[in-house]
Amino acid sequence: MPDLPTPKPVLAGKPVLQGDAVRLAALPEGHLLHVMGATTSEEIASHLLAVNLKESAVRPAGYRQWFVAGNHQLSESQRQALTDALSGSAFISDQSHGRIRIHVSGSQAAALLNKGTAVDLHPLNFPEGSSAMTLFGHISIQLTRTVGQDFELIVLRSFAQSLYEELEALALSLGASKVGNPVWNGA
Repeated sequence: MPDLPTPKPVLAGKPVLQGDAVRLAALPEGHLLHVMGATTSEEIASHLLAVNLKESAVRPAGYRQWFVAGNHQLSESQRQALTDALSGSAFISDQSHGRIRIHVSGSQAAALLNKGTAVDLHPLNFPEGSSAMTLFGHISIQLTRTVGQDFELIVLRSFAQSLYEELEALALSLGASKVGNPVWNGA
């Protein structure tokens, strides 16, 4: 019987880039659940607390759609508990295997991102918690302002390396330099 491929984080080994005004890092491949249905961000957040997923974040992803993102892989019992909690109002599709999260932060983070997307990232027009499905160059992403000058990009796994390389080039042009490999093990 042939050996099965060993799963490897798609951005494993990619360096963290940091400068005075911008920081770029791949986020751990934890969990990413696509929630669809007649519910609200607040209801999803309360269900997350009820099933002890306090560190997961809710990201709007379109009409009656959200992503639930976190840095740790979920057990089957955790996924099932959330599915049961949302039963009757929403459905969950696990996207953890198919999408990658990237973090861009710093005072020049919006300037970096504006080089590849047409979304107006001024804080008055795109405040904390705002999300947009958009393009970065030719790559489809979900862009979220998480806190202050911090942004999270969610990209399909097959485009993650290309997107990260584009972001690396832009971060280097803004004075960032490689500060090392990610501190997470990719699990």
